[in-house]
Amino acid sequence: MRMGSRGSLLALAQSNWVKQQLMERYRDLEVELTIIKTSGDQRVDRPIPSIGGKGVFTKEIEEALLRSEIDIAVHSLKDLPTELPAGLAIAAVPRREDARDVLVCRNRQGLKDLPRRARLATGSLRRQAQLLHCRADLSLVPIRGNIDTRLRKLNEGEADALVMAAAGLKRIDRAECITEYLPDEVCVSAAGQSALAIEARDDGTMTALLAFLHDPSTEAEVAAERSLLERLGGGCHVPVGARARVEGDTLRMIGVVARADGKSLCKSIIEGRTTIAREIGRRLADQLLKNGAAKILGLT
Repeated sequence: MRMGSRGSLLALAQSNWVKQQLMERYRDLEVELTIIKTSGDQRVDRPIPSIGGKGVFTKEIEEALLRSEIDIAVHSLKDLPTELPAGLAIAAVPRREDARDVLVCRNRQGLKDLPRRARLATGSLRRQAQLLHCRADLSLVPIRGNIDTRLRKLNEGEADALVMAAAGLKRIDRAECITEYLPDEVCVSAAGQSALAIEARDDGTMTALLAFLHDPSTEAEVAAERSLLERLGGGCHVPVGARARVEGDTLRMIGVVARADGKSLCKSIIEGRTTIAREIGRRLADQLLKNGAAKILGLT
């Protein structure tokens, strides 16, 4: 089996985890890992929205799938656009990691303890908007690069603190860097955050092989989150957060839409049966639009 992946430390950790699961399950299976450099990896000097937004970390890998140069691809699900290229499908969604955002601070201070004008680094409009809504006195500075690059920049004094995904730090065994976990009241995570997507050609050949890795609860959660994002037309250009949680037969979901400067923010909560996950996402999106998100998004 030929597996495609980005070459970052996190991407390789994720892909090697999938590779290990496959080889333990199928003892006679050989898995060959192919590293593919994406446009998002090549242009680290510019903000993601300015180089194409959603898809900048997946396009080249998906093209390799379509050319049959690889058999499966392992992605961070939040990097995948809500609409996949014709001929491709998500064959499995493993159980997600911790979906929360976290604060990583050089002085080990929590968000409320950071001094006025503290330099808080993030490359995400979603994080920026919610953090400024919570603490307008902070100085938000842009940052790009892989996890290890961002941590190095923090240690070199380019910022006082970082906001990152808990899942990424945990997957590369750097959880000790986490200063504080940010709750939904402060920062709602991105749609699909902490989940993996194993993508394949849409011919069904990989679905049965990967079925043991698939987690239905995670699938329901990310289906609801991606449905909300699709309904709002959001991506890297719009500060949108969505987090669904399966609790038994119920799916509870929170969504947020905010202005980039944090001065206006709309947040709503909904719940329903897990069997209608995508519909729950759409309903929450409509609820947000009705409650003020339409104005924030410039739709009215």
